Amino acid sequence: MKTISIAIPCYNEEENVEALAGALREMFREQLPRYQYELLFIDNDSQDGTRAAIRRLCREDRNIKGIFNAKNFGQFNSPYYAMLQTSGDCTVLMAADFQDPVEMVPRFVKEWENGYKIVIGIKESSRENKVMYWLRGCYYKCIKWLSDVEQIEQFTGFGLYDAKFIQVLRDLRDPTPFLRGIVAELGFRRKEIPYDQPLRRAGKTSNNFYRLYDAAMLSVTSYTKAGLRLATFVGGFSCAASMGVALLYLIMKLIWWERFPAGMAPMLLGMLFLGSVQIFFIGMVGEYVLAINQRMMGRPLVVEEERLNFEEGAISDEVQN
Repeated sequence: MKTISIAIPCYNEEENVEALAGALREMFREQLPRYQYELLFIDNDSQDGTRAAIRRLCREDRNIKGIFNAKNFGQFNSPYYAMLQTSGDCTVLMAADFQDPVEMVPRFVKEWENGYKIVIGIKESSRENKVMYWLRGCYYKCIKWLSDVEQIEQFTGFGLYDAKFIQVLRDLRDPTPFLRGIVAELGFRRKEIPYDQPLRRAGKTSNNFYRLYDAAMLSVTSYTKAGLRLATFVGGFSCAASMGVALLYLIMKLIWWERFPAGMAPMLLGMLFLGSVQIFFIGMVGEYVLAINQRMMGRPLVVEEERLNFEEGAISDEVQN
């Protein structure tokens, strides 16, 4: 009997984890009776009753497992680490808030059995804030245009991944993983299935401007050279334009010495423009340096505080750098 693992990252989801576990178990019982399930909840240092709910689930069902992180390791490391800890023939990554529909899992499994090693969900529409949905669409298009690697629009990571691809992820040993880019860059043959994203069942999203900015910059620094190339081009253009304006001012001053006061305004404007360009691109280069630094330090994806219902000698030591 094949085993399907479900990796579920959690942060302050006390109102959702038990309901999601019940929905998944009912789905397996009614629609996927030929498969054994493994539900892995990884808690990213929740401040509510999420851990207590996961403990109750683990006591009730040995097929439900839990990992408690020692601290919050971010929105990318924790889900990625959970995938590496699964033991099934395939792994489904989904959110705990029901925005990744449970009814999509049987469709993923069907395509997996048809030979696809990766089956992912693509948001066709969303009931979230329309402005945010539009901004996300613009972001995906921008990254797709800038990137040297194929990028998948409206893909959040929700999907099914064969055990062979999970092993590829383990072998990568990437301390700053960006799953959406990795799937596009290193993935096997994949199937994309559109779906409509519903609203959260309960609770509040933990996403804020800083988290969204972090996600955007991780994709930029991991999969594009555009920032550095743009700095070179804009710097060269600004230098040429400045030299041209300076030469023009010199010629005009020499021709109309008494009648052409150069004044301070053009110099101040030029200094402010060039200064702002330099500061912007120093920040951009800093983002790339930060990404390199994080990879060179080789820190573990996650430090565990506790794990539940795992057998002795499980995978964790293998996947930490």
